[in-house]
Amino acid sequence: MTQLSRRNSLKKMLVGTVAATGLPLVSTHAESLPYQLKGNVNHAVCHWPFNPMTIEELCIGIKKIGFNAIDLIGPNNWHILQKHGVECSMCNGADMGIVKGWNDPKNHEQLIKGYEEVIPLVAKAGYKNLIAFSGNRNGMDDETGLKNSAEGLKKIMATAEKHNVMIIMELLNSKVDHADYMCDKSAWGIELCKMVDSPNLKLLYDIYHMQIMEGDIIRTIKRDHQYFGHYHTAGNPGRNEIDETQEIYYPPIVKAILETGYKGYFCQEFVPKKADKMASLAEAIRICDL
Repeated sequence: MTQLSRRNSLKKMLVGTVAATGLPLVSTHAESLPYQLKGNVNHAVCHWPFNPMTIEELCIGIKKIGFNAIDLIGPNNWHILQKHGVECSMCNGADMGIVKGWNDPKNHEQLIKGYEEVIPLVAKAGYKNLIAFSGNRNGMDDETGLKNSAEGLKKIMATAEKHNVMIIMELLNSKVDHADYMCDKSAWGIELCKMVDSPNLKLLYDIYHMQIMEGDIIRTIKRDHQYFGHYHTAGNPGRNEIDETQEIYYPPIVKAILETGYKGYFCQEFVPKKADKMASLAEAIRICDL
């Protein structure tokens, strides 16, 4: 795609956004970048949905849009972010993946070792958040999974508290994308936080996943925001752009989050289906920039 056609494409995207959200139109010409974002939302984006774009290419792209944070990057690639002055808004690299998590005591030895090693690295790099997963049920009941997860997580919380690193347990849907995943309801995750009883364990409230599993997004955020340490987005159905083609309308959700006093990151995790992925990302950032 030529630079001119890319500019025209981005302009069309943003005009559509203005129509949908009432946001003021800002010139999309390269000389006007970075955009004058309002500064109320700490924007971030996940790298994996933008493959095969490299981390470095994404760093360059988001700086042009006007924000500087990327989710789910491990220690081996932090140097790429640091080269471009980009923050790691959610670190990974201590976990065993989504299906093998804290709910199974057989995983505890390896998980504890991994988190005890990575937590100090997160702190040394100046980052704050480290992802965690419950794992799949594999026939286990929710109560047993809670008990097992709490027992394991308690063993790393002293290290997390010492280094001021937040362990963030992700809420995922088990209906469409992650069959059998245990931490698939906000109530389960909240109970886990209560059982562990540490200020350094919170939940990643993924709006896309929780729309699928339970809905009632804004009421849940207003009621339970003290347990949510990070937010992800995507359109539903399809997990694509957060535009007028899907059922989740993000501006009032962002407004509700801001009204809770939340100061953390709000991260885009949609999978772009349009040819110009960065234009889709720019549009999503503008939709959520209240």
